[in-house]
Amino acid sequence: MKKVVLFLAAIVCLLSCNSSTKGTIYEYTALSNTGQEVNFSDYKGKVLLIVNTASKCGFTPQYDGLEALYQKYKDKGLVIIGFPCDQFGHQEPGTDEEIEEFCRMNYGVTFPLMSKIEVNGEDAHPIYKWLESQAGFAGFAPEHPLSKVLDDMLSKADSAYASKPDIKWNFTKFLISRKGEVVERFEPTVEPNALEKPIEEQL
Repeated sequence: MKKVVLFLAAIVCLLSCNSSTKGTIYEYTALSNTGQEVNFSDYKGKVLLIVNTASKCGFTPQYDGLEALYQKYKDKGLVIIGFPCDQFGHQEPGTDEEIEEFCRMNYGVTFPLMSKIEVNGEDAHPIYKWLESQAGFAGFAPEHPLSKVLDDMLSKADSAYASKPDIKWNFTKFLISRKGEVVERFEPTVEPNALEKPIEEQL
């Protein structure tokens, strides 16, 4: 009997330990920037692009490209969702209200913005723990002028950074299929206009 109990306990542990590496984004919820709970199951059948954003970053102008993608493909089923985050160089210090106003006034952003979260570490949002479990670091685009800057900075902090799946900087992008599964991860050095073909393949 004792062996049976131990066996069942091991099975439960195995299932729970692997829970973050399975499933779909539809199992998660998050708060909008107005404090309302958003159930991602409401996006079933949509193609999602999840982006961690910041207002004072060298990549902040990507808001223009992201909004252009949203306007081009939203009627075909694309939803872009921005998650503001202040974990990288303290580049998103504002409140949710200030962030929303900045994005609207400076970049005309109309796609959904969520409440500010953490994407790495113990306090990382569950959605980001799941995203990182589904797609590891994809490498910086060698042709981008900021790639070497990022590589040098991250290498000094951790020489093995490239082997770890955590988010490296603002404007990392995850493409999610209509089935709620991660299709591909794009690092900040991939400009939004380069995502047109991958997005079209999912629509």
